[in-house]
Amino acid sequence: MRRSGVLLHITSLPSPGGIGDLGPEAYAFADFLHSAGFSLWQVLPLGPVGFGESPYQSSSAFAGNPLLISLPLLREEGILDYADSEIPAPSDPVRADYAGAQKVKMALLRRAFRQSGEKLKKEIRDFRWAHPWVDDFALFSAVKAQQGGQMWSRWSARWIRNRRPLSRFLYRNMLREEVSFQIFCQMLFFRQWKALKRYCNDRGILLMGDMPIYVSEDSADTWAHPDIFELDKKRFPERVAGVPPDYFSEDGQMWGNPLYRWDVLKEREYSWWVERMRATTRLFDLVRIDHFIGFGHYYAIPYGAPNARNGKWEDGPGIPFFETLRKELPDLKVVAEDLGEVNDQVLALMDWTGFPGMRVLSYAFGGDETNPHRPENISENLVYYTGTHDNDTVLGWVRSAAPDELAKAKALLGFETPEEAPAAFVRAVLASPAETAVLPMQDLLGLDTDARMNLPGTVGGNWRWRMLPGAASPELAESMRTLNRETGRLPEGEKPQTQTE
Repeated sequence: MRRSGVLLHITSLPSPGGIGDLGPEAYAFADFLHSAGFSLWQVLPLGPVGFGESPYQSSSAFAGNPLLISLPLLREEGILDYADSEIPAPSDPVRADYAGAQKVKMALLRRAFRQSGEKLKKEIRDFRWAHPWVDDFALFSAVKAQQGGQMWSRWSARWIRNRRPLSRFLYRNMLREEVSFQIFCQMLFFRQWKALKRYCNDRGILLMGDMPIYVSEDSADTWAHPDIFELDKKRFPERVAGVPPDYFSEDGQMWGNPLYRWDVLKEREYSWWVERMRATTRLFDLVRIDHFIGFGHYYAIPYGAPNARNGKWEDGPGIPFFETLRKELPDLKVVAEDLGEVNDQVLALMDWTGFPGMRVLSYAFGGDETNPHRPENISENLVYYTGTHDNDTVLGWVRSAAPDELAKAKALLGFETPEEAPAAFVRAVLASPAETAVLPMQDLLGLDTDARMNLPGTVGGNWRWRMLPGAASPELAESMRTLNRETGRLPEGEKPQTQTE
């Protein structure tokens, strides 16, 4: 079935409180997608953001970001009382204010805990039973706050750093209030996400989430399960993840995530990964696995190296890993982000799994006619993008492209001015043979580089773009519905346009 969707992270919604959240603006965007003829909404990872506000450096592979909890919805449910004046208007409506959101929203969530924590005691207890990871996450978060925000491997209290059973018991009691608050926030997040997902699904919209292959060094996962990561006796990484030098970076990229001990995971039948995937499939209808090629082969960089030049390629877990996942999770639906160093191992893995890979139209204009991102080289079992969260917007790309690549784009897509390019890219992706087409909201709005979500290899200023109120307009929905009809991507049961219509 041909379908189309939009890539827009929750933080980019124009909600009150500094960043987008799971409240009324999320429901309004779902209505926009439905009226525009889209049947897919792709978001970025939903966990608590890490260094530089990156959702790819989260403190948990399982938890949700409390800053995405909608305060207006809590007030509607009688969980929280507050005045509108307690949530200041954003100083810049097109930039997420994480620090402001942290200050305002966490204070009000603590008020909600005081006002309603006891009333929701049974729901919290049921949540803990259904989400066994939450106890470790809550204790990790509480101790981290008590330790002044220090990375867990540098906590001054050695016994809790090393998770001695007695120390966990003592700290859980000493920090009981904070641990309970953290669990309360997770319950609220999952409650609101579940309601939003149900609303989207009822309107024929699937939710596609994003799973980073690696977890953050400073996470509840590495603290609770150090034996499945390449950590030394002092709990510091031995080697870290990244990619080698390429066209985009002469020093490569050093992400800093600790690598997995795949031999240990294999001995345990990949149980941690199975539970991670199981939890993710409860959140989303489809899962995009970031850096999928790491399951075929991965790049290992010595910890403390100045750059990624001297790393080494290692074999990933390969087909046996996915045999286990398929056995445990037979309905698993994955999109494989297979951009990068794709060797025979990765190709064999992609072929065995049958997962759709990714192509990006913005990459189509280098090289010759064999470039796999060109529209004429796109096959059905792919997800085709104008660009991703790591790319410049189409308008930004056109305004900075090399002259030869820009000339190829104009000749292939038939546009003249930069302002005409976003619509030409959108139409080409929708008209392609790819079963699934995904369009960043910035490209639907024709926005420039200022709306770019992330510039890989940089820290600071990323992940901040927000959509202006009213940008997802009825007029835009109508024009996109027409285009979805013309390209045969309206949801099943809706009539495609013929040449006589």
